[in-house]
Amino acid sequence: MKRISMLLLACTAFAMHTMACTNLIVGKGASTDGSVLVSYNADSYGMYGNLYRHVGGTHQKGEMRQVYDWDTNKYWGDIPQAERTYNVVGQMNENQVSICETTFGGREELCDSTSILDYGSLIYIALERSTSARDAIKIMTDLVAKYGYNSEGETFTIADADEVWIMEMVGKGAGGHGAVWVAIRVPDDCICAHANQSRITRFIGLYDKNDLMYSKDVVKFAREKGLFSGKDSEFSFRDAFNPLDFSGIRYCDARVWSFFNTYGSVDMNKYLPYINGEDLKGEMPLFMKPKHPLSAQDVKNGMRDHYEGSALDITNDLGAGAYVMPYRPSPLSFKVDGTEYFNERPISTQQTSFAFVGQMRSWLPDAIGGIVWWGNDDANMVAYTPIYCGVNEVPMCYERIPGKQDDVTFSFESAFWMQNIVSNMVYPYYNKIYPDLRNVIDRLEASYVKDLALIDTEAKTKFDADPSAARAFVTEYSLRKASEMMQEWDKLYKFLVVKHNDMVVKKVNADGSFQQTKYGYAEAPVRPGYPEDFWRRIVKETGDRYLMK
Repeated sequence: MKRISMLLLACTAFAMHTMACTNLIVGKGASTDGSVLVSYNADSYGMYGNLYRHVGGTHQKGEMRQVYDWDTNKYWGDIPQAERTYNVVGQMNENQVSICETTFGGREELCDSTSILDYGSLIYIALERSTSARDAIKIMTDLVAKYGYNSEGETFTIADADEVWIMEMVGKGAGGHGAVWVAIRVPDDCICAHANQSRITRFIGLYDKNDLMYSKDVVKFAREKGLFSGKDSEFSFRDAFNPLDFSGIRYCDARVWSFFNTYGSVDMNKYLPYINGEDLKGEMPLFMKPKHPLSAQDVKNGMRDHYEGSALDITNDLGAGAYVMPYRPSPLSFKVDGTEYFNERPISTQQTSFAFVGQMRSWLPDAIGGIVWWGNDDANMVAYTPIYCGVNEVPMCYERIPGKQDDVTFSFESAFWMQNIVSNMVYPYYNKIYPDLRNVIDRLEASYVKDLALIDTEAKTKFDADPSAARAFVTEYSLRKASEMMQEWDKLYKFLVVKHNDMVVKKVNADGSFQQTKYGYAEAPVRPGYPEDFWRRIVKETGDRYLMK
């Protein structure tokens, strides 16, 4: 499994997003309402999840923009500031431009640690400066051409309210300066995904020129490095810069397979030999039409996937434990008596630092058209709360405040820590406690969807009269929803502690209150013990040891 060591060796001092993130993509013609939809689970092994915020404005000539590494906060240097920058909230700016990523790593020798721009800085600088997806692609590729690129290979999702692109980029190695890249527009009526494995194979001569962009030296560079020797039309970006191995398929492309298996129009069973690692020259479609139009809720649920009901379902073996936990502890591989084994790596994972679904809507003014659906933990454990992309401020609960709420400082005012309190209670007793959590998630998310129809209408009326009033209105709504979510999580945490204390279950009334005797004490709790099938496993393993005599 060479990919594990290769990806863990980052160009920067400590790459926290390695072998991690997942992006799902829905074109506007493939969505239920004409939205462009993208998503991002930022999976990090320890990173504190917070909502990025940039306040846009005009800048003086000679003003510089400092560049800090997104993963490590290492200072890289300065670049000239743009004359005009735009407000950014999370992964979306006020022009409804949204950028997400997954790291595929690729060939170690192509990292250039002497350059100034890492992939995270590249994303946020582009968000600060771009007015469209195509504009963002040009900004990103111009920046790395001028200042270099010091990260591993990346796949980017780059979208606006009208279209969405998938772009892959890899550096040129020490002294090479710059990067080679290719960007392909996802057809409006299609869905797409990527998850830490390069997804773009052959592209020359296969796409309309309006749907394809690439660095003019990409094939030449691959030839010079001895990574390709065929005809230009046979050139595969993936095969040259991120060739397949077992872990690249099973840990990474398997997540794409699962999304297509759930929502795609193609029978994905025919790709199981590939996903099982039996075909290292295999390939799935880059994109496909969906079975049916997808909603933002479908994408949120797609980010909660653990291969349930598929050939890769992990809830039926011993690793799921007594309470059918669809998670496995890291690391992804382990050894027993010198033989190496692996854990499945689904889309939803416990190490997610933040979960994002971007919804871009072309029929509304940009400031109120873009919705940042946000959560600060595993997507399966949070209610995605709505934040309009044109807000004037962001909820404090989503901020990182060193010494007050950060990686090593717990705070009840932090969404990251409040949501992690609940999820870490749920994991070991998953099917026993998760239904209580999911009831809250479903109730809140349904209320947000119901809200938006009214909020959008009022915001549009205000925007037509006074855009600043509309921004103030959606800001108040976004802040209020985050505050209400925090209150709900505080109540949920306390409820779960009381209900499930000491591995028994207190009885609950239909209104959510706890049942009490006529004397004011709690009714006797239910003592469920293990599920019956787990008791059977215990008896099978222990024989007569616990037999009543």
